[in-house]
Amino acid sequence: MIKNKMNIFLRKFTSKIITGNKPTFRACSSDVPQFDMENPFEKEKQECLLCKYNIEVDYKNVKLLSQFQSPYTGRIYGKHITGLCTKQQEIVEKEIVKAQSAGLMATYLKEPCYLKDPRLFDVEKPIRPHRF
Repeated sequence: MIKNKMNIFLRKFTSKIITGNKPTFRACSSDVPQFDMENPFEKEKQECLLCKYNIEVDYKNVKLLSQFQSPYTGRIYGKHITGLCTKQQEIVEKEIVKAQSAGLMATYLKEPCYLKDPRLFDVEKPIRPHRF
């Protein structure tokens, strides 16, 4: 009796064979389909815009840097709004300050010629919600 229960238990758990990191199942009978499919519910890894397209930020590229600056106050947007990773956000902030000190960018307002540029992110819908 105990031997019979042990055989059933072993039969259930030995039908699973793990190959690498992805488990595959071996069917005990012929009516069970075999699946070799990725997880459809797995989310794609979020990658920041500059890392995704391998864009190097430079203080002389004022058109790109002005996208990360508010058109009304000249304030630099935070990473919860821009969607940049921490490393790229720090680089962008340093390059904006460098461009402003070199006189290539305005400090309080966005240049009017860059107001009609396409948006890289939506300011009204930040990634992390804010308190207001």
